[in-house]
Amino acid sequence: MEDIKNLAQAAKQRLKNNFWEDCRKNLDEGAMQAKALGLNETKVKSTLQTRVKSEIKGEKQDGFYLKVKNLLDAEGEVSDAIGRLTDKEYYDTLRYEEKQRYTLSLSANYIKALEKYRREKELGI
Repeated sequence: MEDIKNLAQAAKQRLKNNFWEDCRKNLDEGAMQAKALGLNETKVKSTLQTRVKSEIKGEKQDGFYLKVKNLLDAEGEVSDAIGRLTDKEYYDTLRYEEKQRYTLSLSANYIKALEKYRREKELGI
């Protein structure tokens, strides 16, 4: 019940602070900039909408994505990305099966982050 109250208060705050008008303005500006740069307006709008949704949910850019972004900006796609992103201290405490699970999870998260990075670079964001 408390969660519903918090969500309602956050929605009310967004309405009071003209959040939706600002979103519409940003969306329109982004579409105009994309058109001026010759980019796909629909993809830019979709990306901006995804950002708004994550902002509403209270999600912040996660640290893992930022690590991946920094790695890709600095060195591009490297063959040992999973090894570089592995938390060595944590990894050393795991049993064999847990290490396998951790590596697979890290790999899946890396692929998602890589796709997000490519979308952002394609759109010039």
